[in-house]
Amino acid sequence: MSSNLRIDGPRLLSRLAALSAIGATPEGGCRRLALSDEDRQGRDWLVAELEALGLSVRIDAIGNIIGILKGREDGPAVIMGSHIDTVGTGGRFDGALGVVAGVEVLATLRDAGLTPRRDMAVIAFTNEEGARFHPDMLGSYVWAGGMSVADAHAELDADGAVLGTELKRIGYEGLEEPGFLPAHAYLEMHIEQGPVLESEGGGLGAVTGIQAICWLELTLTGKPSHAGTTPMAYRKDPGLAAARINLFANELTRTTQDQLANCGVIRVQPSNVNVVPETVIMTLDLRNPSDDLLAETEAAVRNFCAELSARDGITISFRDLARFPATPFTEELIATIETSATELGQPIRRMISGAGHDAQMMSRICPTAMVFIPSIGGLSHNPAEFSTNQDIAAGANVLLNAAWRVANA
Repeated sequence: MSSNLRIDGPRLLSRLAALSAIGATPEGGCRRLALSDEDRQGRDWLVAELEALGLSVRIDAIGNIIGILKGREDGPAVIMGSHIDTVGTGGRFDGALGVVAGVEVLATLRDAGLTPRRDMAVIAFTNEEGARFHPDMLGSYVWAGGMSVADAHAELDADGAVLGTELKRIGYEGLEEPGFLPAHAYLEMHIEQGPVLESEGGGLGAVTGIQAICWLELTLTGKPSHAGTTPMAYRKDPGLAAARINLFANELTRTTQDQLANCGVIRVQPSNVNVVPETVIMTLDLRNPSDDLLAETEAAVRNFCAELSARDGITISFRDLARFPATPFTEELIATIETSATELGQPIRRMISGAGHDAQMMSRICPTAMVFIPSIGGLSHNPAEFSTNQDIAAGANVLLNAAWRVANA
């Protein structure tokens, strides 16, 4: 490949704008929950783009969409990808940029009349966010063999909708078996979703791996009573217990190296201003680059809950929503991304990913790496998330260069 070959930046941005218009929100973000009507429209757009490039477009039984550029030789493919579903209050870049950048890489090669040694492909995975169905990264989890199609199809959203039924409804239950395309390597471009790159001088990130993740759902049951007539000493208040658990988990982040904690959901029943609640359902998102430290944190939370239950008469039960170990990426591919960036004159630094990505699942079955571009203000899962045109083009050109190297090695 000519060292002067570059992606078409305006064309990439035009594609991103077209996808961003689907599910656009008044605040400037996007709402394309997995398997919603907006997700279907986004999928329809993507399939049309892939077909217009003359790629072989295939859809598997969990709804993953794959566009394949045939290489000179048969064998495993170099796959690029991400996702196009969003959280409920999502932005325009998270996930979607990685898919659109992969499409642009293949379009650039087609325009230049270049055929890689190995097949190259772009994939949009189903339900990466986990905002509607659990677990997150579901499509890539099934692709990598971590979950069966039947179990994935049986997942329910908060309103009781069945994933398999919704997949059929939007017309994206494909015929292919997940994982039908063997992977020689997987590369993913993504916004950082955090403040590190921008705060430390800009440039790109060569991602070395993803920290361990533990999502827990806690159901706390107490005794409903009148808030005005029940003295504090006689209450069995799951709302107060939930607050204490949240505070305890966050205090652990001060004493455990690199520990993160978040309580993103609190549902109180009955939800009345003058009633001590009977039930609280809450979530905890615990993350750490170290599996051992994360296990210690989870154990501490569970022990605290046991003590709280015994002391305050609150029943506390746990349910796992997601649980993934720390994931190191492949050194050779990390170095390839660094070399590609350096040759293109782009500053780059090694860093770990704080968020989970489809690359985390793909690393189970093939060599994997990621390239990050800065997120302005560190914002993500937010309508205001933003990355500059210059950073988008820089990241996509590194993806092009690295994917071509790997496809022809």
